[in-house]
Amino acid sequence: MKTFGKEAVATAKAFRIAPNDTNYFAVLFDPAKDGIKNVFVIEIFTPGGATPPNEHSMADEFFYVLSGEGVARCGDQETSLKKGDALLLHPGNEHIVHNTGTKKLYCLTVMTPNEGFAELIRGGTPVELDAEDLAVLGGSVP
Repeated sequence: MKTFGKEAVATAKAFRIAPNDTNYFAVLFDPAKDGIKNVFVIEIFTPGGATPPNEHSMADEFFYVLSGEGVARCGDQETSLKKGDALLLHPGNEHIVHNTGTKKLYCLTVMTPNEGFAELIRGGTPVELDAEDLAVLGGSVP
């Protein structure tokens, strides 16, 4: 029986789904590594970066803003995001998250259930977290 999992962001595997994407993911927990039904990542958006428009047929997607600022759009609704905000996107709604700040936007993103998201991420191009990513996610940057 598994008791708990632990992952340090500094050693997490990170991926960019498509070469021209302006966001990338540090995988914390997912079905492949942890045998779970959802996926937990740190999603990092470059300044001006955004998710491609997407929707999920069954999964709820949760974002918790760790650092930075942005906007989430779902249908014709829009809401601003800043450090400390939590956002829940329900299935069946096309949405985007867009970094509107001058620095990177960092979000804890959880997809429940996974709905193939972890496999999509891991099928992308590996990337290295840079010094800024490690400082922000390690708590060195307020």
